Amino acid sequence: MDKLEKLDKKYFIFGTMLLAANKMQTLLDRELAPSDITAKQWFLTSSIKYLFEEPPTLNELSKAMGNSHQNVKQVALKLEKKGFLKMEKDLKDSRAIRLKLTEKNHEFWSRNPEGPENFLSRIFSDLSEEEMVSFMSILDKFQKSLEKQEA
Repeated sequence: MDKLEKLDKKYFIFGTMLLAANKMQTLLDRELAPSDITAKQWFLTSSIKYLFEEPPTLNELSKAMGNSHQNVKQVALKLEKKGFLKMEKDLKDSRAIRLKLTEKNHEFWSRNPEGPENFLSRIFSDLSEEEMVSFMSILDKFQKSLEKQEA
């Protein structure tokens, strides 16, 4: 009997997802190292760029990224030191902090248009369009299950 057949499907999926997440972060960190940006920092700037019309608050971004306020703030502070974003108090609510991508951030990504997109293309290159759609559907369903557990 094959080892995979002996494993409980839930344990296999859970373990594989954790392993894949760690490998993706490690590989992307390595690829981004010459640019002095990490996978988490790239994810934060990409989340701001693609998920929000206006600069989000720290709380909005934390929720969108599925991370704690403290973790997102730590990453944001490192990006602010590097000049990739600016943290500013909200004009309407002084308790809220807005995260704005800077001109340096825009210039950096315009000089590196391929950036992580090339990496993403490579790691998903073995999946067909149909498999990608199925994978997205499964992940969306799984994400909703996780959100129920949070509530």
